[in-house]
Amino acid sequence: MIKPIACLGICITLVIGGAALADDSGPLVWAGCGITKKAFMSELATAYKRRYGVDIVLEGGGATKGIRRISSNEVDIGGACRPNLPGNPEEAGVTLVPVAWDALVVMVHKDNPVDDISMDQLRDLYDGRITSWRQLGGPDRPIELLVRKGKISGVGRTLRELVFNDTEREFVSKHVYPSTGPLETALETNPNAIGVTGISSALKRNVKLLKLEGHEPSYDNVRTGAYLLYRPLYIVTNARNPRYREVRRFVDFAHTSEGRDIIRRAGAVPYLDALRLALKQREQWKAARSLDAPR
Repeated sequence: MIKPIACLGICITLVIGGAALADDSGPLVWAGCGITKKAFMSELATAYKRRYGVDIVLEGGGATKGIRRISSNEVDIGGACRPNLPGNPEEAGVTLVPVAWDALVVMVHKDNPVDDISMDQLRDLYDGRITSWRQLGGPDRPIELLVRKGKISGVGRTLRELVFNDTEREFVSKHVYPSTGPLETALETNPNAIGVTGISSALKRNVKLLKLEGHEPSYDNVRTGAYLLYRPLYIVTNARNPRYREVRRFVDFAHTSEGRDIIRRAGAVPYLDALRLALKQREQWKAARSLDAPR
């Protein structure tokens, strides 16, 4: 598993001079999680082409496919909203470079009167102990918790780590979706629904975002760690890729002042703007471990 602090030396090696790299007429191909794509990749790719004349084709597939297609050298650049899985041969040989911080946000229908949720309530929700909106200060209606299929998606794994400190935790829900997009779409039209996604995706939806422990998922609250659910977004590389030098130039570009401005405008926090969040997140993992004792 690639630790954010361990990547820092890689992250700040800004070699972005105008010297020409090895000639290749084809575009770079990126694949990865939809949240990372929505957060900054489209804008970064456009700016990179404007500066260097190199096209970047954006594909989807999710964080797992992004990491594994990089590991097998099927694509040039990957995007991930979770670390690679330690000891998994399908995710070996890759480097995950953190470039941004993303907030995980709790979404409800736009007409839902509930405004806030606590970490304890979030735990009870996913454990099946909260089943009515009345328990959250809302109307006496059943809650429909929408969750992603599997345990290794970017959102699912981060929730399990930060809220439960248990990556194998089972979420209690009958409403399971194969990917984030359909989950978000379903939530827009279901007044009883609640779900979690990345803020970059949520801001493009007609939904209401709940405060967490009284804090909105604003740029400043994520940057300072006041908003508790945040995680790194990564660019994934493979040094064995024949276009690795070009890929490294793109990674370096993401950390320039221009690249960081693009990430901020997209609603995420540039990784270099909030390095201490990596240490703060370790404290959250410890807190989650203590809270996981039987109640």
